[in-house]
Amino acid sequence: MFGLFKKKSKLEKLQEQYKKLLEESYKLSTTNRSESDKKQAEAQAILDQIDILKQGE
Repeated sequence: MFGLFKKKSKLEKLQEQYKKLLEESYKLSTTNRSESDKKQAEAQAILDQIDILKQGE
């Protein structure tokens, strides 16, 4: 119950954003391949940031 108002860490925010971008990329893959590729590239950049944060721990 005490965790209800806990702020998300930077890592958690990046992971959430990464997941969202992958979902958008998947949805676009059937209709607009170039936009899907852009979302995939954005997701990869987020993943790189996640890896850097994990290495710092």
